[in-house]
Amino acid sequence: MASKGHNPALRPFLPQDAALCAAIAEASITELTAEDYTEAQQEAWIAAVADEDSLRQKLAGQLTLIASLGGAPVGFVSLKGNDRLDMIYVHPGAAGQGVGSALCDAVEKLAGARGTARLTVDASDTAQSFFAKRGYVAQQRNTLPLGDEWLGNTTMTKELATGQAGKATQ
Repeated sequence: MASKGHNPALRPFLPQDAALCAAIAEASITELTAEDYTEAQQEAWIAAVADEDSLRQKLAGQLTLIASLGGAPVGFVSLKGNDRLDMIYVHPGAAGQGVGSALCDAVEKLAGARGTARLTVDASDTAQSFFAKRGYVAQQRNTLPLGDEWLGNTTMTKELATGQAGKATQ
């Protein structure tokens, strides 16, 4: 992984990135969420993102960006529709190096330019403080079934500066 101080490069998702995205998500879930989720919950969560064909279809159908440091892909984000940050994962080796912030900045700017007034995310317990620092406000607590497990997350929203005032989608 690259050292601190380098800005991540962003590029659009390509279909051949699915395996890479699945690996980044698995590493992120495994190494970064242990304080907030049990091993069984982590395994169920990983199983939900491990199918490369399903992940490829999902990410190809959304606005998805890949972040790289020093030429190595280290994270991704997807925007569902114009107003929902659907997935964001950063490889643990790149955590704390501005990758998540760069991905969020890009999605927030793109959504705002599309006239979106409010962006919504269902933040994992691990990511909730990251989003709160970015101005997202908790709206409701959720519990969702994944396999034989239940995972908690929190729906959070952020008001955006829109490119077209008054054109809200929510």
